[in-house]
Amino acid sequence: MYNDEFQSAFHVDGSTGRVDARAMVPGAEQGSQVVQGERAGYVVGRSRVSVFSKSTLSVEDTRTPPATEQPVVLEVAGGPYLVYRNAGQVVRLGDPAATVPAGGPLSRPTATSDGTVWLHRTDTGSLCGLTRAATRLVCHARLTQGHSGSLTVVDDQPVVVDTTSDTLSTVGEGGLGEPAAIGIDLPASAQVANSAVAGRLAVVDPERNRLLLVDTAGLHKRPVAQPVVVELPKDGRFSEPVTTSNVVAVVDQTRNVLMTYDGSGAPKARTQIPGNGGSPRLARGEDNRIYVDSPDGSHVLVVDGESGSVANVPVDGEDPEEPTPQATGATPTPPGVPATPPGAPGRVNAVAGDGSATVTWAAAAPNGAKVTSYHLSWSGGSTRVSGTTLRTTVSGLTNGTSYVITVVAENSVGRGPGASTGSVVPQRRAAAPRVTVKAASGTYTVTWNQPDLGGGTLVHYLVSAQGQADRRVTSRSTQYTGISGTVTVRAVTRFGPSGSPTVRGAAGSAKVPVPTGPPTVEILSVRSVSTGLRVTVRADGKGSAATCQASFLQIKSASVSCSGVTDLTITNVVWFGSISVTATITTAAGSRTDTWTGVPQVVG
Repeated sequence: MYNDEFQSAFHVDGSTGRVDARAMVPGAEQGSQVVQGERAGYVVGRSRVSVFSKSTLSVEDTRTPPATEQPVVLEVAGGPYLVYRNAGQVVRLGDPAATVPAGGPLSRPTATSDGTVWLHRTDTGSLCGLTRAATRLVCHARLTQGHSGSLTVVDDQPVVVDTTSDTLSTVGEGGLGEPAAIGIDLPASAQVANSAVAGRLAVVDPERNRLLLVDTAGLHKRPVAQPVVVELPKDGRFSEPVTTSNVVAVVDQTRNVLMTYDGSGAPKARTQIPGNGGSPRLARGEDNRIYVDSPDGSHVLVVDGESGSVANVPVDGEDPEEPTPQATGATPTPPGVPATPPGAPGRVNAVAGDGSATVTWAAAAPNGAKVTSYHLSWSGGSTRVSGTTLRTTVSGLTNGTSYVITVVAENSVGRGPGASTGSVVPQRRAAAPRVTVKAASGTYTVTWNQPDLGGGTLVHYLVSAQGQADRRVTSRSTQYTGISGTVTVRAVTRFGPSGSPTVRGAAGSAKVPVPTGPPTVEILSVRSVSTGLRVTVRADGKGSAATCQASFLQIKSASVSCSGVTDLTITNVVWFGSISVTATITTAAGSRTDTWTGVPQVVG
């Protein structure tokens, strides 16, 4: 892991719970990841990859990545690999080094023990493998058009989870295996674990805030047990689950809490993740342990892969072999010099919650005497925590009110200077709206109620439909044509005046109705216009996309998309008296016609 404060990559031995190696890598970007191969380690940032020798622990090279995004890292045989999902690029840092284009955006990758990296193209649905030492992808299968899904590994076999049809299928050179039903409805946003645990797949359902353990026995044509459902905190945001042979680990990103469960869904541990900055990172090690890096690299939580117990390993900057005061960046107090009050805490930050704020800070310089406590104060209140605590949640705040929170360190001599957060506004996100989707004449009408806004002001609703760009809607309805899957609606609110930060509410969702039977078409009128005959029809695709065409004798109009009342024009025709006109509607479910006989109405 990389520690921002000490500009170093540290190696943690999971079996002993100790830091046993350190490589100085100055200048790496904040939040860089560390990944290791057989002979080298790599500190991976958005704009630079620093390479250091595992034998000398010194930097030997720097490389420029193919994209300025944080990649997904995979430590597998023949690797390690960096997968740039948005850019569609795969970088092999091992031997032979290579950059392999995937041709389009990717979902989260996975890998099997032979060193093959498996990838899912989200734009085309292609399921592809990059074998060890290969320089191009081989695509073996493809998800059904319009379906969404994720890749995982079950019994060292790549498996795709189709979240549209709610099925599992193996992926191999022969294509997709026979689909096995999951037994529960998964949203397109489902987050699937990297591998199975005790014969089940761990899936986080962010729409309903729950952890699902899905039986994989259907892949082997055995009876499938009902999924295990574990309720997660309703106001939380959660990481993708990571698993070992018997443990599932999930981070509640709202509270920065690591939660572990066994293969049956029983809770094992709940641990606060120390450190400041962004979101912690989870990774499964080759030793069947899960490692959770704090955002700033100040701690590593080591999860035992059998029991689910958690050990907290602090990274204090000391040399693993010969600890010295200089290694920590601190200046030792010379003998005979009296202690003084501590310095100001560093990197003080606050993140808003519901009637609360989570405050983090870096340790204050002790100045010759151990820091015994930290004091936090704000308008209307104060609290005190121990001198080893660098994170706490202040509660009892008023949503929508701006607060500045000051942190002061104290030792046996007295209190030092304070350091303050920026302005933070507590807020509660809106509840999930109740969503309905109705189909009529090929058009899907989505409606929803106004949910509890949590005391905030509604900015707009964010509506998401599969295969469509997100919509910002201020009313409580919108319409689509030609969609499938699930429609999701969230209320976006703000606390404070216009321009204040916005908060996304919980998601409400509804399934798009499946088309019911063949289409219908009815000719409403036939009129004589300057360009020929205008045929007005009422078209109903019964939920499917439809095209319509009108004909008179052997002359036909253009075939156009139709839904509801639609005009069709037959050009370059001449007629006398009563005539016969036919209209045809066509969908994937079939076609229907209607015939009209009479004298066209003349339009002046």
